[in-house]
Amino acid sequence: MAKTNPLEFLQEVRQEAKKITWPSRKETMITTVMVLIMVVLASVFFLVVDAILKWGVEKMLFGM
Repeated sequence: MAKTNPLEFLQEVRQEAKKITWPSRKETMITTVMVLIMVVLASVFFLVVDAILKWGVEKMLFGM
């Protein structure tokens, strides 16, 4: 493994950092909204599944 001195390392880091393409403000907002929608959908799904399982377990255990 070749050793590089700290100066060379920092130069390489700066070169690689210049290659980064950051998302635009619009892309970030759209992605954020999509994630929030998926979180809400998943929450509702698990709420419904939990209620159904609770009902089933109560029926089996307590015969209600």
